[in-house]
Amino acid sequence: MAVTAEELGTLDIKKLLINQAVPASIGILFMSVNVLIDTIFVGQWIGSIAIAALTVVLPITFLISSLGMAIGVGGGSVLSRALGANNREKALSTFGNQIMMTLLLAVFFVLVGLFFSDKMLLLFGAKGAIMVPAKEFFIPIIISVPFLALCMMGNNIIRAEGKAKFAMIAMIVPAFFNIIFDIIFIKYMNLGIFGAALATAISYFMCFLFVLWFFIFRSELNLKIHHFEFNFPIIKEITKLSIVTFSRQGVVSILAIIINHNLYAHGGENAIVVYGIISRMLMFALFPILGITQGFLPIAGFNYGAGNYERVNKSVTISIKYAAILATLTFIVIFVFAKPIVTIFTTNPKVIADTPEALRWVFAASPIIAIQLIGAAYFQAAGKAKKALLLTLSKQGFFLIPLVLILPNFMGIFGVWISFPIADVLSTILTGFFLKKEMNSHLINTNDGIL
Repeated sequence: MAVTAEELGTLDIKKLLINQAVPASIGILFMSVNVLIDTIFVGQWIGSIAIAALTVVLPITFLISSLGMAIGVGGGSVLSRALGANNREKALSTFGNQIMMTLLLAVFFVLVGLFFSDKMLLLFGAKGAIMVPAKEFFIPIIISVPFLALCMMGNNIIRAEGKAKFAMIAMIVPAFFNIIFDIIFIKYMNLGIFGAALATAISYFMCFLFVLWFFIFRSELNLKIHHFEFNFPIIKEITKLSIVTFSRQGVVSILAIIINHNLYAHGGENAIVVYGIISRMLMFALFPILGITQGFLPIAGFNYGAGNYERVNKSVTISIKYAAILATLTFIVIFVFAKPIVTIFTTNPKVIADTPEALRWVFAASPIIAIQLIGAAYFQAAGKAKKALLLTLSKQGFFLIPLVLILPNFMGIFGVWISFPIADVLSTILTGFFLKKEMNSHLINTNDGIL
């Protein structure tokens, strides 16, 4: 059932969350499957060292393209609240400025990435035998990043309009084309890792074409030329909230640098391959929880903008409950089937021996992460940038990076893996404290409990 922006403030919260979260989850699933299958094809048809190359390159490209995601999420919060307050002109100007900001920033950073490609790859851990395949994969991918950035930005605006099914399709499109072209370029044309990069680049462009089609023919946001003019108060508001998402991705990229260097120092290329598999599973296995978080954002943002605080409170409560159940099921599957999962990626016996235990430790605290994800998302949806930034950065920035820097000195590679559940627990406690305080002091027009 398609939902109009106005219905975000009237429909039953449970039905509305399912309506928004299921398509978002399916979209994230396909996006995750895309990365997962890409890694499987590369590992099985090219070799395990190619997985290490992907592990080095993808944090760089996602860092640059996350500009689009950040502007999409931050601007989506502004846009949702503007629609909730019935300020349509502000919503349109917000969208126009998002397009211009994404395009200009993405192109600038792509040029920087191309100019400093060798130094950047070395910084992210392309040591030893990893450098050559990493550079071969990097160049086609980095050139296609502006299209990915525009897709990420546009996808958040599609969701802010309440058109979750179209947002889902936007994430399915690149997954479909990437898998098809992976088979053609890697298996049949024998283009190796360059073929994998070319397939990914084409898939980003196909996603961009779909998003462009949506905004021309299906969107409620009919832009005029003047909406693309820079509106500095709106840019400031978008930037303030976008910093939350971009900072998170920036911290994730810093974390990737630290982990890759630590793993190489303690275990060489094989240790980076192990982390490559784990990082893909982190993207894939948590798709339903991330889908609920994405579905929650426009509901909370619209109702907060409309002053419907009881609905905001209810949406927080329901989202945490649903996400916690799904996160627990995910943990059980990972714990039971860790070894069969690893054998899908590679035939390397050393990697198969080392990865299952590491995978279980990394996912050990996943049943409690719903509070952290939904809590941080609430503050972003409400436009409370400082708390959103604090809580979004808490896991990777305040806890995980220091732990990864310290524990391996005493515990070796195991110190890297045990850092993940410790960081999950600490960041959840911190988010739970702020969220409960917020619910009790600002959103008290309801009898529903929260934590």
